[in-house]
Amino acid sequence: MFKRDKVDTEYLKKLGERIKSIRKEKHIKQVDLGYTCDLDKSNMNRIEAGNTNPSILLLKKISKELGVNLNELLDF
Repeated sequence: MFKRDKVDTEYLKKLGERIKSIRKEKHIKQVDLGYTCDLDKSNMNRIEAGNTNPSILLLKKISKELGVNLNELLDF
């Protein structure tokens, strides 16, 4: 089984926090963001908690639904 190192784990947590922060700024519910990105709430929750490594295509979809460009999503 693949084990992430501490730096990768921290990066995923910061990414999740960034997604959650932007989503809340835009008054978008987690379930609604997940729905528009073809994810169920539990998967969206794992992304925001930093417990999964979303693909670049999924991050592109999330950034589009949040109304930000991908660079802004990843800039933290």
